[in-house]
Amino acid sequence: MNNPSFATSPNHAGEVEYVFTHTIDGRGETSGERDHVINPATGKGFAWAPLASPQQLERAIAAARAAYPAWARRGFGERAELLDALAEALRTRAEELARLLTREQGKPLPVARAEILTAAEFIEGTVRIPIESEALTSFEGGRRTMLHYRPIGVVAGITPWNVPIVLASHKIVQALYTGNTLVLKPSPYTPLTTLLLGEMARAILPAGVFNVVSGGNELGQTITSHPGIDRITFTGSTATGKRIMASAADTLKRLTLELGGNDPAIILDDADLDKRLPGIFASSFRLCGQVCMGIKRIYAPARLYETVCERLAAMAQKHPVGDGFEPGVLMGPLQNRMQYDKIVALLEETRREPGARILSGGHVLDRPGYFVAPTVVAGLPESARLVREEQFGPLLPVQPYQTVDHAIALANDTNMGLSASIWTEDPARAGAIAARLEAGTVWINRHVNADANVPFGGFKESGIGREHGLMGLRSYMEPQVVDAA
Repeated sequence: MNNPSFATSPNHAGEVEYVFTHTIDGRGETSGERDHVINPATGKGFAWAPLASPQQLERAIAAARAAYPAWARRGFGERAELLDALAEALRTRAEELARLLTREQGKPLPVARAEILTAAEFIEGTVRIPIESEALTSFEGGRRTMLHYRPIGVVAGITPWNVPIVLASHKIVQALYTGNTLVLKPSPYTPLTTLLLGEMARAILPAGVFNVVSGGNELGQTITSHPGIDRITFTGSTATGKRIMASAADTLKRLTLELGGNDPAIILDDADLDKRLPGIFASSFRLCGQVCMGIKRIYAPARLYETVCERLAAMAQKHPVGDGFEPGVLMGPLQNRMQYDKIVALLEETRREPGARILSGGHVLDRPGYFVAPTVVAGLPESARLVREEQFGPLLPVQPYQTVDHAIALANDTNMGLSASIWTEDPARAGAIAARLEAGTVWINRHVNADANVPFGGFKESGIGREHGLMGLRSYMEPQVVDAA
């Protein structure tokens, strides 16, 4: 299939005329069962995704197990060359993939294009990180103690529906570059672009090294408890991460869990609001607020509070919302009906909070699909659920603080700790505050950034372990000491 218009060329029923397949042992497989994939901009199905059977999952795991020894023996350089070729394939078919991604995820087409290219860049950046053995001791007489890093075996990757291709690329390159093989399961809400990526990989990677199977929660539960899986890498909700951790316990699988965040942004009293508020707004409503490390709550100094609220509300009122294929749209719909219903219920609950002021938005859009207007809320008590919990949608609470100590206490008053940001004209002051924040990443005058060389993960219930960088790559390997006398 080389026609780049396939993802936007529906038949008379409005469905994409293409048979999407799993990738198992280097071959495409359909399934007896399948499920509609919904376009969130219309609320209607537009394509079919196969649902892997238990037997297909067994074959995928067996293929990964069989391919592992030969793949592990290849050098880092050889594995990097093949992964570079996969990155180049992403670039070559970026437009085709982006159009499909917008159909199934809902994000604006320019954002989908950027996601595909970012995935390629991440692969290329990761395979240029050297992983070397370390000399721990070297004594006279010939004794030498070395610390080596060996691949673990078969990795299972489970990805969410918000940034499916970027997050798939993270798991693919980290698992494969370090010498493991991979079974990848995309979210059932956004499986198609990942299935197509698996199809592309068949012509590049050896059979069995990279397998993609689509299905629902039951398939995921089987994967996480399967004795043929040695390591799990999961990105998604904290609740699901806890279930995966319990499921993996019987076989002591190695885990990386990148989970939710109730990420605060602290505006300091010296901040230039003309310079800083556009970045704060963009980081709050990026992907309709459906970003684990995006801004979820804002803390502004009391003397600037009303100004910050008014200016953010004005930005929200002008923010273009619509179908991701419409020119000029900056925010699409919520990705699925379940999330839409949660956000609508949370909005109504927030409206009833004592003192709540809906400054912008506060309503669903009168059109098909899962659209909620970008909403800025002031006056909430800290006990409000919109403040206490990760909303994962376009509802933004703005809260006042009296002192910097007060702001830090409020920011840390959560069971999560994925990321935070500080907005100021004094980076040194911000650095001192960052040291007191309980978050895996603290940005200064920016929010939401990922780099192949920089470890990422959270404190508290925002996850276990780190992805990316040398630290992340080594987590896909077992340290082995060789002590020679």
